[in-house]
Amino acid sequence: QVQLVESGGGLVQAGGSLKLSCAASGRIFSIDTMAWYRQAPGKQRELVATTSDGTTNYADSVKARFTISRDNAKNTVYLQMNMLKSEDTGVYYCYQRINLRQYWGQGTQVTVSA
Repeated sequence: QVQLVESGGGLVQAGGSLKLSCAASGRIFSIDTMAWYRQAPGKQRELVATTSDGTTNYADSVKARFTISRDNAKNTVYLQMNMLKSEDTGVYYCYQRINLRQYWGQGTQVTVSA
């Protein structure tokens, strides 16, 4: 069965950087959209960045600081996060549309200390 595994979260001081990875495995015939979401305690999950059809889109709050990229040969999507702020703290979830179905990673905690 298709599975997404996330890695790269952790604790970092404000202004620092982290890079998240999300690798898919299983019977994969196609992958189109890849994205990252995040959810802070007590808040709704929000879209952070997405990549599809060679294009990328970002939430206004992370533009110029975060970069989403992908390695199709490895079925992996990345999120490079720079100039991190305390408000970036939350659980980050990977999303991939695989075989025309939606799959989610397990979530990885990102904590930014002020």
